[in-house]
Amino acid sequence: MPANTDVSAESYALGQIIESMAGKAILVVGDIMLDRFVSGTVERISPESPVPVLSIRRENRMLGGAGNVVSNLSGLKSRPILVSLTGSDEDGASVRALAEGMGADCTGLFTDSSRPTTVKTRFLAGHQQLLRADFEQTSPISVPCAEQILAAAKAALPQVGALVLSDYGKGVLTDDLLADLIAAARTRNIPVLVDPKGRNYARYRGASVVTPNRKELAEASDGGPLPDDDSVVAAAHRVCAASGIDAMVATRAAEGMTIIRKKPGSPDFERPLHLRAQAREVYDVSGAGDTVIATLAAALAAGASLSQAASLANRAGGIVVGKVGTAPIRAAELTQALRTPDTPRADDRADSERVQIAPVLDMEAAVEQVRLWQARGLKVGFTNGCFDILHPGHVGLLAQARGKCDRLVVGLNHDESVRRLKGPSRPVNTHADRATVIGALGAVDLVVFFGANPAENDTPLSIIQALRPDILFKGGDYTIETVVGAEFVQRSGGQVCLLSFAPGHSTTGIIGRMNG
Repeated sequence: MPANTDVSAESYALGQIIESMAGKAILVVGDIMLDRFVSGTVERISPESPVPVLSIRRENRMLGGAGNVVSNLSGLKSRPILVSLTGSDEDGASVRALAEGMGADCTGLFTDSSRPTTVKTRFLAGHQQLLRADFEQTSPISVPCAEQILAAAKAALPQVGALVLSDYGKGVLTDDLLADLIAAARTRNIPVLVDPKGRNYARYRGASVVTPNRKELAEASDGGPLPDDDSVVAAAHRVCAASGIDAMVATRAAEGMTIIRKKPGSPDFERPLHLRAQAREVYDVSGAGDTVIATLAAALAAGASLSQAASLANRAGGIVVGKVGTAPIRAAELTQALRTPDTPRADDRADSERVQIAPVLDMEAAVEQVRLWQARGLKVGFTNGCFDILHPGHVGLLAQARGKCDRLVVGLNHDESVRRLKGPSRPVNTHADRATVIGALGAVDLVVFFGANPAENDTPLSIIQALRPDILFKGGDYTIETVVGAEFVQRSGGQVCLLSFAPGHSTTGIIGRMNG
């Protein structure tokens, strides 16, 4: 048998598990919060005190804590059921709207007027975090609130394949509630996965799997350093044996993860499994633990073994640390990682090695990629067009644009949009073919389609508003007042740049000469 046959078989099996995750219901109970990322630039020090002045360019809001588990489950195409608590405030309404927008069942998302919604606000200059401000109340929730959560969770259990307890120490998961939730799930033979908090893991007695990182594991054992495999395994054995936990997946950052579990019906442990992380550049570890536990839960619900689930979670964690903020994993990314594990990300292409075709991404993935570039201090440009038959005018415009920015995104009219704009005989080339040709140009870093929906009015305005490019490019036959999205980009602190237009080149002219 060839040496790579087992690897291929493993990849195929893991790929089948990823497909099986779709539609699997996962119950998530725990501390939910709102993550705010306020980004800008720092060019001066305040005259009032020796602190930097942040000129704000943009603000992003996303779910954090248990909400980030929901976000990752949604990205994996699973069906998250959220049971948690927010304040009766505007931030709580934002949390609900974001969760429902991801397709989560929020029937069990309750409000409590006596406590605020937990909000973490991060202020960033480029990719450097200047300050984090937390607005929260961490006292245990009231008994009536705990009873509401328990009742909602029990009502959801018959339809789920796994229960995730996301403990961020914000007061939702009280000791009594934890015990009741774990007992209810184990009665139905539903695996219980816990993202732990604090030193006392006895609170999670009966859990199927806990997922501490290296620092959390050290704190829960004897507090000493865990520099190697043996020390991690010994600490995991101590914690699981003392706490009555069946298994542990300890995440170890660049060293991957270690899986230990008890033998069935025995207090002894099986041989540990060490999964090494794939080498990749780390930009932000925020929320990586949520990605790991979400992937583990979705895979176990899809019928995977713990080792298979951990293998997928290891890959998923390696992907999200290359993103900015609490960005979730997506099923397509995980599948691609299985197919081409050593392929560099789009943003890792050096300018001198720009030979591969630029990726075509959907809106969500394109926004993530642009945010990553911007967080690295790269200036992102955007232009758009039909680009039906590529000609020297197109090539010249794109080359000019790329010369004025670090990364260039091209918005490409969908075929339906081109027909509405140019008539039934157009386009000559499909949007897929046009994307391939445009993406092969060294000037282009990313392609995204627009105009498939007539509601977009055949303009890239919605894309521009989502991507928030630093520079908006258009040909010199326009004026700034007539460039779609110009006002928005300028209001957001960006620039609009009109490029020199090469006359005598047009797709219509080329078609005319062909027909003539």
